Amino acid sequence: MDPNVPPSGASRRGFLKSSAAVLGGTLAAPLVARYAHAADTIKVGSLLDLSGALGSSGQGMYDTIRTAVAEVNSSGGLLGKQVELINYDTQTNIQLYSQYAQKLALQDKVAVVHGGITSASREAIRPAFDRFHTLYFYNVLYEGGVCDRNIFCTGTTPAQTVSKLVPYALNNTGKKAYIIAADYNYGQITAKWMAKYTRDNGGTVQAVDYFPLDVTDFGATISKIQSADPSVVFSALVGSNHTAFYRQWAAAGMLNKIPIASTTFGLVDEIHTLDASVSDGIVTAYGYYQEIDTPESQAFVKAVQAKFGSNIGYLSELPADNYEGFKLWAAGVKAAGSIDRMKVIEALESGISIDGPSGKVTIDHATHHVIRNAYLAKAKNKTWDVVKSFPDQKPDDTAAVCNLIKAPRTSKQYVIDVKA
Repeated sequence: MDPNVPPSGASRRGFLKSSAAVLGGTLAAPLVARYAHAADTIKVGSLLDLSGALGSSGQGMYDTIRTAVAEVNSSGGLLGKQVELINYDTQTNIQLYSQYAQKLALQDKVAVVHGGITSASREAIRPAFDRFHTLYFYNVLYEGGVCDRNIFCTGTTPAQTVSKLVPYALNNTGKKAYIIAADYNYGQITAKWMAKYTRDNGGTVQAVDYFPLDVTDFGATISKIQSADPSVVFSALVGSNHTAFYRQWAAAGMLNKIPIASTTFGLVDEIHTLDASVSDGIVTAYGYYQEIDTPESQAFVKAVQAKFGSNIGYLSELPADNYEGFKLWAAGVKAAGSIDRMKVIEALESGISIDGPSGKVTIDHATHHVIRNAYLAKAKNKTWDVVKSFPDQKPDDTAAVCNLIKAPRTSKQYVIDVKA
């Protein structure tokens, strides 16, 4: 993902400067919306990277949760109260995630926390929210496997998207795949799913290469791929440094020779920040694209742009998930008639749905993940051409290891045994 780009517009000015930090061992004040000081509010926590390596990802997510909160407040709030949003800038720092998680739970006493971007950040704070009985929403696509009654995961999992991306690429290019991925749990596990779906669809995996997040020189790797001559390259590269691969791939004249299908490209606006000559033809599959032509998607884009300006950047699955995650929690509060954690959990487990920008999103009781649409798109002239949609996709990967109906006290992330 790209490094943080300083936000533009008066509405963002000073946010990063005033973001939470550890000063002299004391936690600094959080970012709080202007309605936060109302006498009687419902406090909602947010932990997002607004600076550091994942700052641009967090900023988009922060914009959309603020939009969702403003929409709820403008329509009367929840249970007759306004919602107070408290966000701490975790600065792509796991230690800060842990510190601020405890502060939100113990000092701010929030009703729910929406936060975390990487799986590492989620697993740093999930145990704290379990321990302090604070409801937690993780609104990011990830590798699957989290099974915990205190958390709801609203992003897509490999069974919902990778299972669509791989066969499409193989059927349209050929059956020989070369996999490149980030060298941490997301990349490693996603690469296994890529390999499984490749073999399931009659393909072969020529090689799997992993790269630490600080790698920027892919020259040797590109030479290896050229020698292997695969039909397609599957990419689960992550972060601003890894974006260099796509530039170097195009510079080597490979973009029009061997197609790329990716589970991460475009999540932080690479479609606009990179030239079309670098991105055209790359195929991805996500739970949301800004180009989806539905009234709900159009209203979402217009609402965020009206609040923060039309130059805020691309609204990918990450911002959409965060918006939908808050709206799902709000629906649970309304159904429960309370912000009590267990009452809200039980209300959400009843199968609550919302019509969000991505389409209908429904809580799956057994996994606390969501049943949602998936889409497949191809980069074309700095935009996404959505070529296929897959309604009501279930989180079957996580369902294979998690059943909170039968075992509600489960609290762990399973490493799913991916077998071809």
